[in-house]
Amino acid sequence: MHSYTLQDWQHSHSFKIENRQGERRTWLVIIITVSMMIIEIGAGYLFGSMALLADGWHMGTHAAALSITVFAYIYARRHADNPQYTFSTGKVGVLGGFASAVILGVIALLMGGESITRLYAPVPIRFNEAIGVAVLGLTVNLACAFLLQAGHDHHHESQHHDHNLRAAYLHVLADALTSFLAIFALLTGKHFGWVWMDPVMGLVGAIVITRWSYGLLSDTSKILLDREATPELAAKIRGAIEADSDNLIADLHVWQVSPHHLSVIMTVVTHFPKAPDHYKALLKDFLGDAHVTVEVQKCESESCLPKG
Repeated sequence: MHSYTLQDWQHSHSFKIENRQGERRTWLVIIITVSMMIIEIGAGYLFGSMALLADGWHMGTHAAALSITVFAYIYARRHADNPQYTFSTGKVGVLGGFASAVILGVIALLMGGESITRLYAPVPIRFNEAIGVAVLGLTVNLACAFLLQAGHDHHHESQHHDHNLRAAYLHVLADALTSFLAIFALLTGKHFGWVWMDPVMGLVGAIVITRWSYGLLSDTSKILLDREATPELAAKIRGAIEADSDNLIADLHVWQVSPHHLSVIMTVVTHFPKAPDHYKALLKDFLGDAHVTVEVQKCESESCLPKG
């Protein structure tokens, strides 16, 4: 007969996501972004280009957002074993992603407002110099996007979804998009005199960035607000438990405690109760290392269970 100890019923509550590679790449991207910001702001003043000046400060806001990403990684790692966090720090990266999504949305609004202003009050642009700096900015942004995407792909292989790194990637991608649109607008302005293309492309960029921001806000808010898991997963859990003996799930809660870790609380009513570990084992194949809590209630009469 097995002699149980307290440790037999204890388990880890650490549901953080370790992504050191993503953290290191984000640091590198911040350094590159700040350097390019200084170049663009300096060029904007030197060449009299409001487009470059605006894009330079725009990159500065992204550098601040990327700093949120790094802070989230560091904070989550340092407090992973802090007992004050019930389910560890798995949601810190999600919170960082949510904050970055809000900043993305604000940037989109500012871009849209500035673009509308320039439609009514165009500014003179030194096209050749502005195009050269914009091309350099696009090259730098694409290189940064590649660095972050590579880190995200490597991390995704382990079946985790890092919203924090995804937010950083979207910020850099937004920079690349605005640089590309700026180059297109500057070229058409130089060769065809279509100065109005600059603010129009700004509006296009604002709309695209708004869509990215909304998608990231939607994904992260579901986890932060402990939204119930999909009905399909809940039905799968019910099916696995109720197919065993005459069990009935009277109460079920399934939610995410980190981007790839679930928590499950259920009450099982049955005529033939078994140990909670028995019911947990029924879910192991498709829930993995989810945090599962099972309350078992014995049905003492026929009336507490529906007749099959």
